[in-house]
Formats: sequence, structure tokens, C-alpha cells
Amino acid sequence: MSSHSHRPRAIFLDVDGTYADHGLAPRAHVDAVRTARGLGHLVFVCTGRPLSMVPDHILEAGFDGTITGAGARVELEGEVLKDTRFEPGLARRIVDTLDSHDAAYILEAPEALHARTGMDQRLRQVLAPVFAGRGRHDGVLVTDVDPVEDILGPVQYSDDVRGMSFAKISCFDSPVPLPTLMGALGPDVGLIPSSLSALGDGAGEIFMAGTHKAVGIEVVAARLGLDRADIVAIGDSANDIEMLEYAGVGIAVEGGHPDVLAVADRVTAGPAGNGVALAFAELGLLG
Repeated sequence: MSSHSHRPRAIFLDVDGTYADHGLAPRAHVDAVRTARGLGHLVFVCTGRPLSMVPDHILEAGFDGTITGAGARVELEGEVLKDTRFEPGLARRIVDTLDSHDAAYILEAPEALHARTGMDQRLRQVLAPVFAGRGRHDGVLVTDVDPVEDILGPVQYSDDVRGMSFAKISCFDSPVPLPTLMGALGPDVGLIPSSLSALGDGAGEIFMAGTHKAVGIEVVAARLGLDRADIVAIGDSANDIEMLEYAGVGIAVEGGHPDVLAVADRVTAGPAGNGVALAFAELGLLG
């Protein structure tokens, strides 16, 4: 009988602030994913980003599947197992509410990101100060990944977004606090603070209540017959809490959201400290 550490494990990795820093994954993380998979472990991307916002250079390490939209969409070895969207009537009410209060937002679907024509300038004005001085990575200036472009690059602008199908909304600037706006829309609408905490309570992620990363992991676990004890999750933000609670081993990134740290079994370093690689090594996933 093989020892505990040699069972195949399934690892679910948050992207931003965990696997990558502003869209850039350190070489040590890419190598760790490839080594672990070479040894028979399964490794998945598990991100709040919709698939349309996950750049190819993040996926190039090679993964067994992706959970995107914070659990709204699940793809396993090229097969889509789940793809949920807001019900059209509710979707329209949310968009109308945001528009009537002059909020700046992006609608997130797996195939595209949508925003209203003319919104790009305002989004840039809001986002630029958040990332000012953030272009350095390990002391080396990174020129190929602009964090603002990383967010806005994939957006398609249209005069009317009211009929769009989407799973999530990133709101970056609302004159009225988002909890106030979304509270009026009823129990089917969920809200978490933006991972860009500098934006305050006029920003946040609007999602389908009851949809979160652990829901996506459950879909994978059911399909593959995974035991929760063999599931590892690593994350840093408010949308990682359920995932870390669900996993047999939940690992938080140091300096992450306090509620994530509170539910974690272990803590590892951020991307600048190659934290995913360190965690893989500690768990015996690298041989």
C-alpha cells in the first residue's frame, strides 16, 4: 500500500495573488504545476476571472481543467461540465440598476467581456491609480504585462448591453455603495468586495447567489470520484473562502483576506515568494 503522500491529489489554484501576480506567473509556479502533473496529480485553475479574461500565458503551464467565473463555469479536459448565467430578467434588472446610478462595470461571460461604449476611459481613470508603481516583479521591471490592459484588454464595447448573457459583473466605481444597490435586488444576487480593496465600497463582484468556487470543485469531484481529503486549494481573496473550507487541505496566501487566513489549514508565500511551488513541495507533490 503506497504511503499517504503518494496518493494522487487534486489541486485547485486561484490565479490572481496566488498563482500569478497581475497576470504573470513565476517560472517556479509553472515548473511546479508541470512536475506535479507529471507525477500523476491533477492541477486546476480555479479563478474568479471568466475564461475570456484568463490569458493564454497563464494556461500555458498545462492544466487538467479550469473553473472560471468563481464556479460559474467548469471545464475538464476540454469538456464543459457547467456553464451557468444570470436568468435574463434578473440580468436586465441588475444592468438597469447599475446604469441608473451611473456605475462603471464590466459584464463577464466565458466567451467575452462586455461594457458600454465610452466606458473604457472611465474604467482606465479608476484603475490607473490602483496599479500605479505596480509594474515591478521581484525587482525587475515587467514591461509585457500592463495590469490595466490585463483587465480591460479583452473587453468588447457595445451601445446596448442590456440583452447580454453573463455570469458575473465586476463593478469598479459606483457613486452609491454597492451593498445598498444590490440589497434591493433580492436574494438571488450575491456581492463580495473587490479584490482591489483601494476602490472601496463603490466596487465589488456581483454574482449568482449560491455560486462560488467550491460549487465548481464539487462538479469536478463528482465527475472524477475525488475524495475531499485528497483535494488541495490555494487562494488569497474573499472569493476563495468556500474553496479553502471545502478542500481537505486549504492553503491561504500570507497577507491575504483575513477571512481566508481564518479558514486555512496552512499558509504559504505570495507569487513573488514562489508560494505555490513551496506549498507543492511541502505537500510532497513534487516527488
